[in-house]
Amino acid sequence: MSITIRDVAEAAGVSTATVSRALRGLPHVDPETRERVRQVAAELDYVVSPSASRLASGRTGTIAVITPFIDRWFFSSVLSGVSDVLQERDVDLLVFEVGDPGTNPGLPPERRLRGRVDGLIVVTLPTDAMRVADLLMLGLPTSFIGTTWEGSTSVTIDDISAGRVATQHLINLGHKRIGMISGRPRASTSQSHRAQGYREAMEGAGLAPDGSLEAYGYFSVQGGEDAMTALLSRPNPPSAVFVMSDDMAFGAIRALQRHGIRPGSDIAIASIDGHELAELLDVTTVRQPVVDMGRTAAEALLARMVDDATEPEEIISPTTLIVRGSSVPQERTAQVAGSQGRSASSGDA
Repeated sequence: MSITIRDVAEAAGVSTATVSRALRGLPHVDPETRERVRQVAAELDYVVSPSASRLASGRTGTIAVITPFIDRWFFSSVLSGVSDVLQERDVDLLVFEVGDPGTNPGLPPERRLRGRVDGLIVVTLPTDAMRVADLLMLGLPTSFIGTTWEGSTSVTIDDISAGRVATQHLINLGHKRIGMISGRPRASTSQSHRAQGYREAMEGAGLAPDGSLEAYGYFSVQGGEDAMTALLSRPNPPSAVFVMSDDMAFGAIRALQRHGIRPGSDIAIASIDGHELAELLDVTTVRQPVVDMGRTAAEALLARMVDDATEPEEIISPTTLIVRGSSVPQERTAQVAGSQGRSASSGDA
């Protein structure tokens, strides 16, 4: 009887997804665990074969990615990570761009997927979005990114902690009137969790969240600018704002600058993402490893397709608070980053 990935997992005392990541040198595997998996695989004479990578005979060798957008940073970065893994494994990629999840996303009809793909990767769609459950009824292995679904592998960050860390950073700087720019009225799981983290940090500091200091930015630069403009029009504007994405933070900073307000010095901004432009624009952000999240979701999906006994996992990717000038005046940035960096580094956000 040939050795399977499940045999290696049982012998090493880990999941099959961990075996897959360890043998392919992917992140999120403890070095000791990686070495143990490699030793067990060598002892059992288990090799990840090209034929297994191409999946079982008679399958399509194609994965479908269902995503709201392909032209926005988060989604294109996720797709980059997914594509890296699929190219290494000689698996084709079929992308369905379905539109804003705040409306009714145009999910592909089941007939466009049945017989054409071997698995699905669903990116940040609300789990109550119309027909997501219908797609899963196809019985295809599925990985979710940015949200969770019972019985399927998911790759997320701890959004509650990320929202709490970003907000706590602003509180630690002495701010009390802290506003929030959310994505959209119909909250996704990640959005509601980030809002929960914001409220936990506020309440933990004895500060009551003020609903009049909250606005929607629709996860776009223009939306962030409009939301910040609305907050500035309040009778008593916030002294700091937690923004749920870097794109919206870019727009919020543009609004401040157009009103002659200095980011960091007059109104502080902290967000979540780790966009490449965040460093250029001096934005404080809780960085998430977006490309790695795409890679991890693809690897977990392929592992399950090769061996359908692979158990689904909820994989939490680490985040790190990066302090920059949007929350702290330039002369203080290095000092604050040094004092907070250790407590807000990977695993704490």
